[in-house]
Amino acid sequence: MTQQLSQHRHISFTAHYTGYIWYKMGISHPVFATSKGKFLAKLVHPLESWAEKNVGGSMRTTLKQRHQMIDEHLSELIETHPDLQVLEIACGLSPRSWNFRQKYPEINYRELDLPDMAKTKTHALKMIDESSPEVLTGDIFSEELAQVFAVFDPSKPLVIISEGLINYFNLAMLETLLKGINQYGSQFSELHYLSDIYPEPVKNRLANFIWTCSKLLKFMSRSAFTFHFQSPQELKDFFQNTGFQIVEVKQPKLYFSEQPYSKTEEHLGDLVWMIHAAKKNSVS
Repeated sequence: MTQQLSQHRHISFTAHYTGYIWYKMGISHPVFATSKGKFLAKLVHPLESWAEKNVGGSMRTTLKQRHQMIDEHLSELIETHPDLQVLEIACGLSPRSWNFRQKYPEINYRELDLPDMAKTKTHALKMIDESSPEVLTGDIFSEELAQVFAVFDPSKPLVIISEGLINYFNLAMLETLLKGINQYGSQFSELHYLSDIYPEPVKNRLANFIWTCSKLLKFMSRSAFTFHFQSPQELKDFFQNTGFQIVEVKQPKLYFSEQPYSKTEEHLGDLVWMIHAAKKNSVS
């Protein structure tokens, strides 16, 4: 039988770039740094350097921000819930599972991606640790997602992680994904979702330039890549309408400041935000 190709398969090329950038930042392992990623990083280096000087940030600076914020929130969740289970969807060549298995050897941390990337990632993980579990595969927009959730113990809390993913979907697709996560996660006493998102660059003086770059990424990835929300409150309302009870939005300008973090519903101009959405379920 011929395997049906995912309409989102072209997004995977960005995983090679991000995997290489994380390696260059010193937070990853050499096995996650591919020759394709090195080529892409070299190709866009001049544009990245220009953006950091003139836009106030670039793809590689937001990669560092979003990865650090998600990692720190995941660590906090594990400290609060030592039996926490983790599912990272569209994991790509992220070093997160490797890093967290070293820090928390008993953790049930599973990853999910499209078949080709899952095979590549599994091979890389096995090179570091032969006992690493295989990366799961499945269509996150179908009932196959239910089979992925079935891998976990419903008596323990679960956190879903995605990074560099949801801007590739239009709002209708994002709504479908979030409702699916809530539906299949309803069997767990607590469900958490950690993700990054690129808001509309309405507070940036080069917003038109950023929009133009996003159209290029949309063309290259053959996806619906776009920016969605103009304010944290708009994002919160959307996520709550899909079933989440609590939604927090972290903006780097406040998150990485020396002052205590204070909530605001104003778009502060950051290129990327982090989301922590959660719900508690009545499980008999």
